[in-house]
This record gives sequence, C-alpha cells and structure tokens, in this order.
Amino acid sequence: MFTGLIREIGRLRTVRPAGGVLAVDIEAAQLAATATVGDSIAVNGICLTVTRLAGSVFTVEAAAETRRLTTLGAWRRGQKLHLEGALRAGDALDGHFVQGHVDGVGEVLKVRQVSRDWLVTIGLPGDLARFLIPKGSVAVDGVSLTVDAGPHTDRFTVNLIPHSLDGTNFRALRTGQNVNLEMDVLVKAVRTGQPLAGLGEAIPRATTEKKSPGRTLEQLLAKGFGRPRPRGGK
Repeated sequence: MFTGLIREIGRLRTVRPAGGVLAVDIEAAQLAATATVGDSIAVNGICLTVTRLAGSVFTVEAAAETRRLTTLGAWRRGQKLHLEGALRAGDALDGHFVQGHVDGVGEVLKVRQVSRDWLVTIGLPGDLARFLIPKGSVAVDGVSLTVDAGPHTDRFTVNLIPHSLDGTNFRALRTGQNVNLEMDVLVKAVRTGQPLAGLGEAIPRATTEKKSPGRTLEQLLAKGFGRPRPRGGK
C-alpha cells in the first residue's frame, strides 16, 4: 500500500530480459540505501518488488501483464521515474490509498499554465471514467492528485501546484504523452461492490427489499431517549 506522495526521483539505468521477465535497474540513492530485497516500491505508480541491490541501484522485475497494462514497455535509459516506498505501520497517511495496481494508461491531452499552476487534462479509457468523482482522487504516474468537478466522460483535469511540480517529474509532461492511471480504490469498491482487501468488507449493493421504517428524532425523544434518568432509577 502507498499514499501517492513521491519520495524520490529515480533514473532508469537499464531494462533487460531476465528469464521471461524484464529486469529494471533504477538509480536512486535514498531508496537503495534503506531498501531490502523483497520490499515493494511504486515506480511511476507500478508496485514492483526489489530483487537486487547494488550500491545506489536497485533492481525490480516486471512480468508481461505489467508491461501490457502500463507504460513500462516504453521506458528508456535515462528516464526519470517517480518512486515511493511502501507505507509502513505508523507512517502518516497523506495523499490517498494507492495500491500500485495500475488500471490503465491515459494520454495527456492538454497542458495549460495558469499563473504558477499547471492545468493538465488527461484522456482515459471510457470504462475507467465511472471511477472518477468530483474533487475525488486519482493516481497519475503514482502521484496522488485531485480531479476537477467534471463531468467525467473520457477525460479529467488536475491542477498541479508549484509544490507538486517541484517534487515530481511533471514539468516534463507533454501533449500526447502516456501516463499510468490508478483509480481510487474506495470509489472502485463502492461502484463495483467488491471487497476491499485489508480494508473491510464490500459495501452492499442497493436492493429492492422492503426495509423497516426508521424512527425519527421526535419519536425517539417521545419514548424517553436522551432524557436524563432520575437518580437511583434503573
């Protein structure tokens, strides 16, 4: 589990075939110094497992399904990458719950500067639009961002403030560029009725069953609820 707050900007060293997977070597002095083999690291929003450490470089491996659903297959030597280590017990929960399970690839449709902020409009597959809610959350290349008020049909817009631009690689965003998208897991749970792994049971779907009428506040007060009991009473 992650939060969508980038801890370090890494640099891609190599991508090489390794026994049916792709081994990805990433230079990142801070994370490499504290990571251990087996740790999970979100790389541009993709949850990957550390398989090797060598000085300031760590290695992760990506299977074919990961390459199919993400932008990883287009990464090139020297590319800058957003990195976040897994959330640990006791860490502050800023951003929002991010699993590192990319739902699809979006395309940057427009980048517009307004004062010191950037407004970035991103197109997305139509089946993902239902997981956007006004002022809700989305992870773009692993970064927790707030979406606009909509309507959301095939696109959404995010506002990148100077702090977000300085702490990420987003100043390099260009029209036509592809980005990894992960929709908010809480919205997905509500819209699909699927259980949240580790976060509780599924929210039940609406039903046509007749439910017993609730009681109004006035009815509860009439029956004595909320009134102070007499001393010595039961």
